[in-house]
Amino acid sequence: MNGPAASTSPEAADGSPRSSATPLMSIGEVLAQLRVEFPDVTISKLRFLEAEGLVEPQRTPAGYRKFSWDDVARLRFVLTAQRDQYLPLRVIRDQLAEWDSSGAGRQRPNLVAVGPGGEVPGREAAEPAESPEVRLGRAELISRSGVDESTLAELERLGVLVPDPPGWYDADALIIAQAVAGLAAYGLEPRHLRGYRTAADREVGLFAQLVAPLARQSDPAARARAAETARELVALSQQLHAALVRVGLRSTLGR
Repeated sequence: MNGPAASTSPEAADGSPRSSATPLMSIGEVLAQLRVEFPDVTISKLRFLEAEGLVEPQRTPAGYRKFSWDDVARLRFVLTAQRDQYLPLRVIRDQLAEWDSSGAGRQRPNLVAVGPGGEVPGREAAEPAESPEVRLGRAELISRSGVDESTLAELERLGVLVPDPPGWYDADALIIAQAVAGLAAYGLEPRHLRGYRTAADREVGLFAQLVAPLARQSDPAARARAAETARELVALSQQLHAALVRVGLRSTLGR
């Protein structure tokens, strides 16, 4: 990994001015830096990423973490890769390892979609651009997604889309509605999507068994690991589903 902040380079990896006198930062200061772009990041998340070997802050004699601007750049890279491309940690770790071994200095590795051995097809379209905490009214959801009122009502009746009380819609609801609008352009109707809801519920039940033991622990690091496990399970599920559909369509396509 990159060394401490006492570099003579005029800029940090994120373009911030720096010099050999640039002080190291506490974990709280790093959190304040990152929350401007990643409002949902927590200290537990940063500790989890450290435990996973994605960043290695220095330690004071008393054991306190001290981060350089290069450490902040690595964390920003990891969080961006997860948010924008939903890459699993193992893929991000490999990219960072290649970055370190190439001697590329502070030039960031490219964010690339994972290839046939581990891609997440269509992730760019599936990931919300807004914060997961976004709240949309019914009229705004209809306007932004392209579905009409009757379609939205049918989606809710079938349980494909469920608003949060007292009637707000989050970023995932927008993704669902946009996907439904896209499928409708090919002739699929809401009634055709009931199986998606059923399949999703089955996966939720299966994955919940895997992450619940971690999520129930009082240790913040364990809860952070539960969230990361859920994230990677979803990514792997998307890979499996897309591959199965492609295989199933081969005979139709004459391949």
